[in-house]
Amino acid sequence: MTTEKQVSITQRLRNSFEYRTGLRLGQQHDHPKHSLGQQLPDQPEELQASDLFKDWWYYSIELLPGLITRGIYAPDLPMLPRMMLRRCLLNETSCLDVGTMEGLIPVLMRRGGARQVLAVDGLDHRLAQLEAVKHYYDVDFDYKTVGPLYDLAAKLGGRGFDLINYSGILYHVFSPLMALGGIRPLLKRGGYMIVSTNVVVEEGYFMEFNNAGRMQSEAGTFWYISVELLDYLLRYLRLAPMDCLFLPHTSVRSDRKYVFNKPSGYLSVLCRAVDEVLPTRDDEWMAWSAQQPWEYHWNIDWGLAARQPLSGIESRGSFDNQFFRRDVNCLDLWKAVQNTQPLTSVEESDSHVLRLSDKL
Repeated sequence: MTTEKQVSITQRLRNSFEYRTGLRLGQQHDHPKHSLGQQLPDQPEELQASDLFKDWWYYSIELLPGLITRGIYAPDLPMLPRMMLRRCLLNETSCLDVGTMEGLIPVLMRRGGARQVLAVDGLDHRLAQLEAVKHYYDVDFDYKTVGPLYDLAAKLGGRGFDLINYSGILYHVFSPLMALGGIRPLLKRGGYMIVSTNVVVEEGYFMEFNNAGRMQSEAGTFWYISVELLDYLLRYLRLAPMDCLFLPHTSVRSDRKYVFNKPSGYLSVLCRAVDEVLPTRDDEWMAWSAQQPWEYHWNIDWGLAARQPLSGIESRGSFDNQFFRRDVNCLDLWKAVQNTQPLTSVEESDSHVLRLSDKL
């Protein structure tokens, strides 16, 4: 039974959120273009002394030459979704970035030639930073606060995207399959989605729950998905893995811990939207399950997915490599992670640092 103390704590959290954001929990909100650019410092001394520059930043972003905000990651830590984004030719495309924070990925999408970019996040927590980045980088993209990330297809009006970056989401939600299924219908037919998440590198189909913070001390981290299960869920949702990059957690220097008693890491997968599930030859259940009129169709708007236009997005180079599953025409993630040299450190242009001169 819920105690009065639990109710009080929950209400305080809710009131705090609504006071800071002006939203009710679960509410979505469009943000008009702001005129903050006129108020932003254009002199280094002014910027360095400003509350904006001194505030907490997720990414390290150069706002004026030589003045870089202090992000939470080491400057040589690989940012896998950023690297995977370069596999895509974005000219005249429509792109979506989920969980955008200060907008590093949208900046690169626009500089890579994307015609339209929409950035979304669950909370109104980085608005000033987003507007500052747009101003100093002279780029424009739309932003929307969407609340919980389970039903983005409905919240975003069913519009279609050639490329969706869906990175750093699946371990933050109660139900990874529901969250991924909720955005899948927004991907144009043949379009690309970058899915990146924490994984367990151990054979089998399972998820590890972060009980007692044993995997990460970060309060909003719930699940590490096994590599084989992630591969299966993607193919179940008609997403064909085409390429991947892997970062072992042993290479991450952080006070959040990351490492626990099983081998783990961060996996970024570039997927292509296909029209049918992709079962292996020995799996009759996947296709049969996808035909049943229950959860698979109740929770995912496959009608919308089928009505999406065909995407004209292209990739750089061929996806055909030694870890391709010929029976389903997609990458074998388990073999790829096991046999590919993992990344450990990179140059700044592949990291969580964004500089004024950076392009995709």
